[in-house]
Amino acid sequence: MQRIRYEVDPFNRLIIDKRAKKSGLPKFRKVIDGRFKIDGKNELNYHVKAPLEESEHIPHQFKIKGRWSLTDDHDLRLTIEKSGRETFGDEITLKGQILDVNENSLLFAVTTRQDKNKYSTYLLRLGGSWKADKFNRLSFYIEKEKGKYDILTFNGVWEIDKNHQIVYQYEKGELIRKKRRLHTLTFKGYWDIRDKFRISYLLSKDSASAFNFQTAIGVFDEDFIKYEIGIRLTNRVRPIRQMIILSGKWGLKKDVGLIFEIECEDKKTPAMIFGADVKLTAKDTIAFRLKDDIENKDIGITLNLSYNILKGDGEAFLRLLRSRQESSIYAGAAWRW
Repeated sequence: MQRIRYEVDPFNRLIIDKRAKKSGLPKFRKVIDGRFKIDGKNELNYHVKAPLEESEHIPHQFKIKGRWSLTDDHDLRLTIEKSGRETFGDEITLKGQILDVNENSLLFAVTTRQDKNKYSTYLLRLGGSWKADKFNRLSFYIEKEKGKYDILTFNGVWEIDKNHQIVYQYEKGELIRKKRRLHTLTFKGYWDIRDKFRISYLLSKDSASAFNFQTAIGVFDEDFIKYEIGIRLTNRVRPIRQMIILSGKWGLKKDVGLIFEIECEDKKTPAMIFGADVKLTAKDTIAFRLKDDIENKDIGITLNLSYNILKGDGEAFLRLLRSRQESSIYAGAAWRW
């Protein structure tokens, strides 16, 4: 009597493996022509293209349930549920490259071999949201049924490019040419600060995707905001220090509040908006005690700005501050001057 097990070869093809029950020796192995697909529930399926002989009793489609993760080489791994391990091994690894990322999905390119010298590439899309884990690593939370999720953890150091965007790079060997190649993923979003020990990078206003990084206290100056972050990787004893330096200029905008406009070379990014308790100092500067512009919560940071950098609406606010002769007034959308 024989038992049938299915495997995935290095070319991302499903293989049927028939073994004798007693000896365990392979009788034969056969490639099943088809492609992997990911359905709306983020579950893996294998669609069979060419039908096999009726005697093989192979279904037209395989549904493979399990838990998604990311390998150290940035391949997709599916750890099979117990109920599926009678026909599959403990896990399936799909070899390929992460082609693109956006606010609610990850695009993975899979290359397969059709014959000895012919290859083809197709795409798999996983849906979910991006977050930072407690070690400040980038992570993709794959949506599953009943509010559950699987996590792809990117166990590498991310950086900030010239446009103040988050970029993640990894190197791996190509399936066909066997050469190592550097892959770059760019996360398009904008920065936000609402807490003393946290800086956030939001991928979209209408998305749940946001990297909330735990930090040391920020440094706020006339032309930059600076945070130091520790990224802890599984293969490192100590966290890797990463500096986030946002270059830009401060201003006061009527009916909005205190703004910080980030300077970018190739793109426009939304200004960071703060509320603030404001007062004059004895050193010809204005002291801003920064607040969250939405909840009006003190974020524990004081910024001193000289008079000469405040123009337009800022000059009007300065005149008002002087004329009121008050120790402090509020600047923000909730208070109009």
